[in-house]
Amino acid sequence: MKQINMLESPVRQVFFSYLVPSISATLVTSIYILADTMMIGRGVGGSGIAAMNILLPLYNTYFGIGMMCGVGGSVLFGFSRGRGDEKRARSYFTAALCVVLALSAVFLILGRIFFNPLITFMGNTPLLNEYTVPYGTVLTTAAPMFALSSFLQAFVRNDGAPRLAMAGVISGGITNVILDYVFIFIMKWGMGGAMLATATGTTLTVLILSSHFLSKENHLKPIWNVSLKKVLEIFGNGLASFILEVSNGFVTLLFNRQLLAYVGDLGVVVYGIISNTALVVISISNGMAQAVQPLLSANYGAGKKDRVRQGLGLGIRVSLAAGLIFTALGFFFPTQLAYLFLEPTEEILSMAVTAIRLYFLAFLVSEWNIMCSTYFQSVVQPKRSLAITLLRGVVLNTVLVLVLPAILGVNGIWLVVTVSEFITAAVAFFFIRRETH
Repeated sequence: MKQINMLESPVRQVFFSYLVPSISATLVTSIYILADTMMIGRGVGGSGIAAMNILLPLYNTYFGIGMMCGVGGSVLFGFSRGRGDEKRARSYFTAALCVVLALSAVFLILGRIFFNPLITFMGNTPLLNEYTVPYGTVLTTAAPMFALSSFLQAFVRNDGAPRLAMAGVISGGITNVILDYVFIFIMKWGMGGAMLATATGTTLTVLILSSHFLSKENHLKPIWNVSLKKVLEIFGNGLASFILEVSNGFVTLLFNRQLLAYVGDLGVVVYGIISNTALVVISISNGMAQAVQPLLSANYGAGKKDRVRQGLGLGIRVSLAAGLIFTALGFFFPTQLAYLFLEPTEEILSMAVTAIRLYFLAFLVSEWNIMCSTYFQSVVQPKRSLAITLLRGVVLNTVLVLVLPAILGVNGIWLVVTVSEFITAAVAFFFIRRETH
């Protein structure tokens, strides 16, 4: 595939060349979970959705490991190539590859040895045990595939092959959807079958992305001089991506616990609908940010600051427009969103309509926050990127999920993410203003 010249081609051309492949790749990744949710809702029922939602943080963690090593390493890879230092670029790839393989092995072993305590900690209950155990067994076993999928997507995209990244993820996603139907409705394998479909689709994605190593235009060639310094640089620059991904699971864990306390299993079912719908929105938002990231990294490394500013401005405009559309969909079509996943009872539907409308207000600014975090990561300012990600993903959500329900009841839980995103948006605006003035 012909590679794109990120240093010379018009900024708009580069951005839009990456936009559809990047969004497609991240969107189809979320469809792995979305398809499971819809198939489980129809084929297993609300208890299956609740069980899946309890274990979703584990999926986020595995995927986040790959994001940390992949995005953290590929930003430095692109930055080094922008400066014309191919040897240094290759050394960053090698270090990132070694780290993701080592961490994948560690999480696989720990997940199998401590499986029962792990799912209990995640919020498993006796009533949900028959659903969480088969789903979690396959999930923890497939941990390396989830990590390698997100890792390779980042590097292949930064090596100028966004269409291959898109093809790999779409192929895996289609496979996942087909096998979901076969395993759940035909084979009657239930929750275990749902996760087996996801694991199989992800493995196919990894195989397709790995074909890039055989390409003549491949620059991802190991050079065996891995240093601790480079590993720490990758961790430092990729930590924001890891937290961004894992915080989704962390928030899910906190929400599940609070909802069980305030409204019981019914609240977890409603949140399962919301979190999986939100997963698609966040995936699209991440795709928009990742579309501009290679452009920013390469041109910052080459010292072309005007192109960096143009890329940032274009990314922000597109992301804010998308956020407005997402919020409108949640506000005007909450009932339809609920029916996508299951045949809701009157009680579930009543709670879901209010919950979706309150939660989806967050998307007015969440895309702005993700784009700002990606910008600072791309120009090798990981501290600011990490600050934005920590605020919206961990700090504010942790505090507000405890405080707001005490004041507003269950509606306070649905407003947590919205309030967190708006506060973070103000901080991100302050960072950007200082950077560009």
